[in-house]
Amino acid sequence: GEPGPTVPPGLLRAARKSGLLNLSGRDLSEVPQHVWRINLDTPEEAHQNLSFTAADRWWEQTDLTKLILASNKLQCLSEDVRLLPALTVLDIHDNQLTALPSAIGILENLQKLDVSHNKLKNIPEELTQLRHLKSLLVQHNELSHLPDGFGQLASLEELNLSNNQLATIPTSFASLTNLIRLSVAQNQLRSLPAEISSMKSLKQLDCTKNFLETIPPELASMASLEQLYLRKNKFNIFVNYLLDNKLKSLPDEISLLQKLERLDLANNDISRLPYALGNLPHLKFLALEGNPLRAIRRDILQKGTQELLKYLRSKIQDDITSPSEESPVTAMTLPSESRINMHAITALKLLEYSEKQAILIPDEVFNAVGSNPVTTVNFSKNQLSEIPARIVELKESVCDVSLGFNKLSSISLELCLLHRLMHVDVRNNFLTSLPEEMEALTKLQIINLAFNRFKIFPTVLYRIPTLETILLSNNQVGSIDPVQLKKMDKLGTLDLQNNDLLQVPPELGNCETLRTLLLEGNPFRTPRAAILAKGTAAVLEYLRSRIPT
Repeated sequence: GEPGPTVPPGLLRAARKSGLLNLSGRDLSEVPQHVWRINLDTPEEAHQNLSFTAADRWWEQTDLTKLILASNKLQCLSEDVRLLPALTVLDIHDNQLTALPSAIGILENLQKLDVSHNKLKNIPEELTQLRHLKSLLVQHNELSHLPDGFGQLASLEELNLSNNQLATIPTSFASLTNLIRLSVAQNQLRSLPAEISSMKSLKQLDCTKNFLETIPPELASMASLEQLYLRKNKFNIFVNYLLDNKLKSLPDEISLLQKLERLDLANNDISRLPYALGNLPHLKFLALEGNPLRAIRRDILQKGTQELLKYLRSKIQDDITSPSEESPVTAMTLPSESRINMHAITALKLLEYSEKQAILIPDEVFNAVGSNPVTTVNFSKNQLSEIPARIVELKESVCDVSLGFNKLSSISLELCLLHRLMHVDVRNNFLTSLPEEMEALTKLQIINLAFNRFKIFPTVLYRIPTLETILLSNNQVGSIDPVQLKKMDKLGTLDLQNNDLLQVPPELGNCETLRTLLLEGNPFRTPRAAILAKGTAAVLEYLRSRIPT
């Protein structure tokens, strides 16, 4: 038959070195076989009797990690995609695909998949096995349903399903707890499953141009939601979303959408607004044009979002009669006045003040402890820029402190005095270093420093011999000292994923207590993805084999 299309040898040579092959816009109607086999076949140049420069030695080639096939004429994708197991990015947008191969489920390192602007009728169930997938773009296809197992894509952060023909969303979406952006715009949805309220990280939800008539009230518990686009739907009355028509007692739920910045309700059928909208502290943009709002004067609507919110707030004041007995916490209550959970303090030995967006922990929280021995402190998901000094009052009992998802740029010395600490969680802050005084934490077993701004491995950790688990993923650490790590004979888990390690020192292979060593997502070239995929014991063995004797 005809010889298939070919790719210039120079491109393939470069791809063996860089791990990236860009074949976009080349009029390809199929992918040449030698592309799929790029990491299997001996390259052409090796057969010719050339004297290789060290840089060109073909056996040192890099696994292909990024393959771009966008803007071609592909009608199908070969099952041979399985021959590229190291792929982290696969971009096939703007082709004529009607289906995806089931082999796509084998690409377990895949983090980004763009199949937008094709003619896909469905998504293969196998795709739901891609546990590391962070971005999935499927907009502008012909999907009428999604596989039930969709919730297994647990790492997903971005999902675009807009411009398809979806009539329902699987309830398994509840498991997508890392999803930040979701678009289901321009589909045929009549409702949203209540389960989507479990998507705790979701900041942006775009439901523009569907057939929605109501919104599940559970949506109001989505604490991270910042942007909600609902224009061009079929809402009759926005109030059912807030459960309550009487508006004398405000549903607590509305004040939980504390982070909402944009709310777009244009071109619906809304006749009245809940006054409680006026209490959303960050709402900067509220679009209402094209609704039959009868209760609000035109001139107020035309003055813009801030004036409208002010007007709604003034109506709350008119409505507030004496708060009813069963609900002492009204929407006007300041967070610091809301009740402190005494049962948790006395029965569970837990001091909790989390998800309050508080800049400071109120004194009454510490006062409530009294002489009760508290073992666990949870101040996560606030806006703390420093660790509360009064935490030192708990030093005789506290062993577990959670300060994740705050705005800490340093660790205070008070924390270093909590001599019973076994577990410290300060993930998702702005830390760049740790104080040397942490050496005093002689019982510390687990420290979570993920999603901070460390450029250097904090050396004080080498001097805390009790450490069993160090979680440092998603920082910018450039190197580690294997000699110091080897002295840490309790260390079983070291997570350095998504950092800036340019090389992995072979001596790390001597750290034989390590049961879990995670290195994916760093720019080093060796060990290759295929070796990393075999697990910690294999990686350590490989590193030991590289130690110069």
